[in-house]
Amino acid sequence: MLVNLAYGRTGLPIDFPDDRTTVIQPTYVDGLPDQQGAIRKALEHPSGTDPLRDLVRADQTVAISVCDITRPMPSATLLPVVLEALAHVPTAQIAIMVASGTHRATTRDELIEMFGANIVDRNRIVIHDAFDESQLVSLGEVDGGIPVWLNRTWVEADVRITTGFVEPHFFAGFSGGPKLVAPGLAGFETIMRLHDAEMIGHPQARWGVVEGNPIHDAVRRIAARSGVDFSIDVAINRNRDITHVAAGELFAVHRAVCSIVKRTAMQAFTRPFDVVVTTNSGYPLDQNLYQSIKGMSAAAQVVKPNGVIVCASECADGYPDHGEFLDILTQRHSADALLEMIHEPGHNRHDQWEVQMQAQIQQRAEVLLKTDGLTDDQVRAAHLTPVHDVAAATRDALARSGPDARVCVLPEGPQTIPYLTKQA
Repeated sequence: MLVNLAYGRTGLPIDFPDDRTTVIQPTYVDGLPDQQGAIRKALEHPSGTDPLRDLVRADQTVAISVCDITRPMPSATLLPVVLEALAHVPTAQIAIMVASGTHRATTRDELIEMFGANIVDRNRIVIHDAFDESQLVSLGEVDGGIPVWLNRTWVEADVRITTGFVEPHFFAGFSGGPKLVAPGLAGFETIMRLHDAEMIGHPQARWGVVEGNPIHDAVRRIAARSGVDFSIDVAINRNRDITHVAAGELFAVHRAVCSIVKRTAMQAFTRPFDVVVTTNSGYPLDQNLYQSIKGMSAAAQVVKPNGVIVCASECADGYPDHGEFLDILTQRHSADALLEMIHEPGHNRHDQWEVQMQAQIQQRAEVLLKTDGLTDDQVRAAHLTPVHDVAAATRDALARSGPDARVCVLPEGPQTIPYLTKQA
């Protein structure tokens, strides 16, 4: 069985044994025939609120939270329709807020790519900086001690609107909805608390889980504390075409779109696999090891305890060299030691959550890495096992696992998330 793995820009064709292989392909959903028309209809007939046009008075200020360049949100399709509904509000009273979290600032060229030159030239755009305390205001605490620091422009606006897209998230359950408030518009202190070792290590902090997920619970409470007057969430396909749109009350909208996305982006299994082959969806998502933890995490959902994960990720940019990921990762010589360090009182560093996720995966399974962007020594320094031939590594892992061993292949990596049902 020849399967093309998403790897870098070109892909990686691999031959797997026909009788022992299950391939999980993303469910493709066609884009809506009139995407802006569907958005317009959702704004005019929302769930749980008045239509957006009627909700906002001409004398009010408006803040619209939007995704940054790291998310494939079709803002250039959605924002013009939102601004059309707000045409009675003077442009100077509307702030389009890039919900960057701790990501770097978005460049002007990226803003034009995201929104289109017309919107960039004519509207006020605020790029959130989680590290700039002058941008932040405190709203107290939630959940017994999580400090709520949010962007001042957002908090002080008369009307607050979120725009997001929903996909499974590897520790927050799903993206979109309340995440456009926190971590998107939150201060560094708040973000670090949402990503600390206790939160990331919780058994419910995983793909597709929102109820009982402490990270998602806290995010929802922070969003409620700030107040969100109107929310728009979309589902998209691999072409970034909108396949579903809902608008209205924040939590009702998010729940509805999460339910739809779970049916198309997640697949249930009753038994785990001995070997799982995964990717990180190819370029541009597999440019470094840091991002590739997501592909490993998708595989970890259905691998047997002490099984084998084979991850094919080009990692053209290495670990990468910026950020604290590499420094934290190389401070200890094993996954167990890394987790022990991360759980030490007071240990809470930027990027440690990705190290923690990798270490937790390695407690469950052996992880092999096929890459052309890191040397074998660099792969070993990251506590992973280098391989150069995915087919051979898979055959060897199956042979070690016994005659009845089975392999699951995720050629698009975390574009589809497998999960085990309770019957497993």
